[in-house]
Amino acid sequence: ALTVRFLTRRFIGEYGDMEFIYSHTLTVDGREILFHIWDVPSSQEQAEEGSSEEKRIQWADSFVLVYSICDRASFNILPLKIQVIKATKEGQSQEKVPIVIVGNKRDLHHQRVVSSEEGRLLALSLDCGFYEVS
Repeated sequence: ALTVRFLTRRFIGEYGDMEFIYSHTLTVDGREILFHIWDVPSSQEQAEEGSSEEKRIQWADSFVLVYSICDRASFNILPLKIQVIKATKEGQSQEKVPIVIVGNKRDLHHQRVVSSEEGRLLALSLDCGFYEVS
């Protein structure tokens, strides 16, 4: 949902568990930047073997990991995912890999089970950026 919103400025309520690669050009600070976004649903990632996940990690230059503030399990898997990303990417070079953690569904505050503070603390402890969105 966040990827489609970023690319089209529209919100679509229903999504399947499909993997997509999107391309999008955006002007940032007067420069055109071409984004390639490999959008992988968490349920698909969990069902696959490690080689497919490693392939995606090698392909990417940065990572945005999204969890639902209404779903503790989606939050709890982040430390392991980030550990795997860092081991795969930073093991090859000394450069820090850009990772941002995003808490989604902020508008559903009445269903919140993961506090903003927990998200901020996790990001801080793992040296990642942090945002909450809806």
